[in-house]
Amino acid sequence: TLPSARWLFPEWLLAALRQDWPEDWEAIVEASNGRGPMSLRVNRLRGDRQAYAARLAAEGLTARPIPGTESGLTLDRPIPARELPGFEEGLVSIQDGGAQLAAALLAAGPGERVLDACAAPGGKTAAILEHADDTLDLVALDQDATRLKTLRENLERLGLHARVVRGDAAEPLGDWARSPFDRILLDVPCSATGVIRRHPDIKWLRRAEDVTALSDLQARMLDATWGLLAPGGRLLYATCSLLAAENHEQVAAFLARTPDARESPIPATWGVARPHGRQLLPTPGGTDGFYYAVIDKAPAAS
Repeated sequence: TLPSARWLFPEWLLAALRQDWPEDWEAIVEASNGRGPMSLRVNRLRGDRQAYAARLAAEGLTARPIPGTESGLTLDRPIPARELPGFEEGLVSIQDGGAQLAAALLAAGPGERVLDACAAPGGKTAAILEHADDTLDLVALDQDATRLKTLRENLERLGLHARVVRGDAAEPLGDWARSPFDRILLDVPCSATGVIRRHPDIKWLRRAEDVTALSDLQARMLDATWGLLAPGGRLLYATCSLLAAENHEQVAAFLARTPDARESPIPATWGVARPHGRQLLPTPGGTDGFYYAVIDKAPAAS
């Protein structure tokens, strides 16, 4: 049988994964055909992970801490969000452990001006605000009005504050873009090949040529948002892709054409070090597939 029939994966994507992950592609495909666990992020402004885990246990729900995260828990069995204790009161959110890493990598501190450039539906926005005790001047930007509504509702439920703006990170226009940012999260539109187990239709909807078009868009967004970053500032480039063209190759090309950009290595044990940045692979019971690279802007010449 053809590999695509055996693996229930399109041929072009199998070929791309084989090329980028010669050692790991079979494990990636198996994990992608499985089911992702239900992971939570405890709102640290309203309680800590240990106390929340105890509250879950009191209701007969077992959960384990997610390594490398400050407030992540994975439930041993999924339940509807509404049945989570304290969900409506904003004690907890549903978010993959891999997505939770963004807040600590961005490392935004009190009073800093922050741009979440492709923010909706707001999971990472909320995590960034929680990480900084809701003390940021944060602009949450997205083009999709419907998804921005969800973002607003999420922030309200969690008791968090941001300026929500409809706009395009590839063409930053408007008063929100007039003064520079200390920190930018650029979580770009991508092939989403790292989250196939959450959205199985991705396998069949995506085409090889989509990756080329997405790579072009990612490059435009990198260049456009870089212009909004203050000297000495930090940009976190993030995808939920497993493909080198959208990840370390994209970052390598950006560094090559951007004289004041410097990669800051990620000192971590999670995932796999790539020529630039780090990659999480989807694993059974573990995280989905995410890629991160930290890029710092040279300070202004004194």
